[in-house]
Amino acid sequence: MTLRDRAEGLAYRAAWRLVCRLPERMAYGAFDRVARSLHRRNSASVQQMRTNYALVRPELSARELDALVAEGVSSYLRYWCDAFRLPRETPATLDDRIRLTGHDAEARAIVDRGEPLILFLGHLGNWDHCGAWATDHFAPVTTVAERLKPESVFDAFVEFRESMGMRILPLTGGDNAYPQLREAISRGGFVPLLADRDLTRSGVEVDLCGNRTRAAAGPAMLALDTGAALFPLAITYEPIPGRAAQRVVARFGARVLPPNGSAEEQVRGMTQQCVDSLGETIRTHTQDWHMMQRAFVGGAR
Repeated sequence: MTLRDRAEGLAYRAAWRLVCRLPERMAYGAFDRVARSLHRRNSASVQQMRTNYALVRPELSARELDALVAEGVSSYLRYWCDAFRLPRETPATLDDRIRLTGHDAEARAIVDRGEPLILFLGHLGNWDHCGAWATDHFAPVTTVAERLKPESVFDAFVEFRESMGMRILPLTGGDNAYPQLREAISRGGFVPLLADRDLTRSGVEVDLCGNRTRAAAGPAMLALDTGAALFPLAITYEPIPGRAAQRVVARFGARVLPPNGSAEEQVRGMTQQCVDSLGETIRTHTQDWHMMQRAFVGGAR
């Protein structure tokens, strides 16, 4: 580890402790000011968010699109404030700040029977809050995380998530995650996976909001290989009267079943079903889609 990586890791941990100690309104207010500054600077990440939003919401004028991007950056910074403040949460407060909707009763019944469950998630809302909540109120989580840089920050995130009972497998730089996920599912595991952006170059090309994108094939492949149930899950925010923090809304789409065809056609069809379900939420809650990387095939960088 380089001296710079070590310094960044220490700064991250110090900021984590500070944000945890701040009163709620002060903490979220500070992150909102950072969001407004980032939007004004119009960095490459913000420009990429603008490109992605323009493709899924082509009906917006330039002014409307800019306002939506400002909301998107604010939502993204809210996610980070939530993440920093997670150590303050208890099982009771986590439960108070989440609302399940959609086909959640069917998913819960599967878990209650001790059967495995796979979720196809997008970069929507606050998935860390959902993972922390699920460990106490739903089922223990096994998932895969993209490596962050510097390494010390990634290690801090893994350490914290695992302290809440989640099992985190690195996408790269460790043992192949797929066999470990299969093993977890064989024991009735609960496996939520961020999959609306392919990070392995082995994903499948599908349609998202009228545009071609590459999504991860892992959730569909795992469901086919193990027989586990697969559901799409879209996560958004909603205001809480009188609070600076917001509630997390987790919408379960309908259970995804394999279409007829070859294994490749089944994986593609199941992935498309998941993406279609997420796409509905991405259109209606675009600001909560924290996609600041290239999302579409052929889209501008």
